[in-house]
Amino acid sequence: MDEKLIKQLVNVAIEQLNFSYAPYSGFQVGAALLTKDGDIYTGCNIENAAYTPSNCAERTAIFKAVSEGKKEFQAIAIVGGKEGVLTSYTAPCGVCRQVMMEFCDPKTFQIILATKAEDYQLFTLEELLPFGFGNENLV
Repeated sequence: MDEKLIKQLVNVAIEQLNFSYAPYSGFQVGAALLTKDGDIYTGCNIENAAYTPSNCAERTAIFKAVSEGKKEFQAIAIVGGKEGVLTSYTAPCGVCRQVMMEFCDPKTFQIILATKAEDYQLFTLEELLPFGFGNENLV
């Protein structure tokens, strides 16, 4: 993936912080998901007073894409921080990693963790979820 595209995804993820609904934790997260055919789906975290019904930015983006018929993805950029201040990398939670495992090739799917377009790290899903459980485990 070229650096220009990575920076574009990071900047789109940063824009999503504006839509985050995080009145309880104050920790805002934005995501930009790139489909294999080049479309970008966005997401932000959406909290709930009961906590369990909350939804992460990554899953919001994936579910939006899947609900519109997209099921092949190549990358996701994730940013997050308290009150939207990006001071460190925000890795996807375990539930989001498992959802990624459902739709993404763990060897090739790129996860971009960033604090700004010029400060990012790339990981594969396999690096963040070794020995992941997928549909091939059910056959």
